[in-house]
Amino acid sequence: MAGWGRYPLLVAEALRRQGSEVYCLGAVGHADPKLAEICRNFQWSGLARFGAAIRYFKRHAVTDVIMAGKIHKVLLFQPWMILRNMPDLRTYRMFIPHFLTRSKDCKDDTLLGAIVQEFAREGMRFGRPTDYAAELLVSKGQLTRRGPSAWQWKDIHFGWKLAKEMGRLDVGQSVAVKDQAVLAIEAVEGTDECIRRAGVLCRAGGFTVVKVAKPQQDMRYDVPTIGMRTVENIASSGGRVLAIEASRTILLDGPEVIDFADRHGLVIVAID
Repeated sequence: MAGWGRYPLLVAEALRRQGSEVYCLGAVGHADPKLAEICRNFQWSGLARFGAAIRYFKRHAVTDVIMAGKIHKVLLFQPWMILRNMPDLRTYRMFIPHFLTRSKDCKDDTLLGAIVQEFAREGMRFGRPTDYAAELLVSKGQLTRRGPSAWQWKDIHFGWKLAKEMGRLDVGQSVAVKDQAVLAIEAVEGTDECIRRAGVLCRAGGFTVVKVAKPQQDMRYDVPTIGMRTVENIASSGGRVLAIEASRTILLDGPEVIDFADRHGLVIVAID
């Protein structure tokens, strides 16, 4: 099940190299059409069509399912969201407690967990995409030529504690800080918008972005991911440092990301 970004393409390519037959549902408005060139079969799917998704995988005798790629959660809060996405009956029943009776919350882990449980009822197991593309998980260490200064390390440790607490509450994965003061915290808007907001609020630049896994991180979904877009946003917004969590963060197009960071004087470190 593919969302936005390069991550689904890289996972699909890894699966194909390993000899798997890949059947892919691409989220409309999110997934890259190039997936059709990689997968044995590709089909577009509405964001609220999980009944149809289950039937698709059952037709192809699929028992192992993975989710990769971002879904822009802000779409859930657009006017007439239900009418725009036209959920099928199974999806409607799944999310009655979340969107109608409000007996359950709409945090990422809650919604994604509900999807996993629904597929499990049909004998489909959700796995971890990184089990098939482990090389995408970043290793511990200084990734760029430049390392953090003593003051930047203070901001990293300060931001780390905040980001972990935000993750524990399932609010977001990223924070932007400077001089041990909070500039921006990621919520429903995502990391890129969090970085841009920090740049608007800190015109002097030089801030630090910390992105971590949740303490209760389920590696089957919503794993922290960075790529070219992340470092481009940091550079254009005036940021200077990116600290990520080693072994629990996906780094897309690593050589290109590091080269860009070095050319723009950025610092990237992976810590645990």
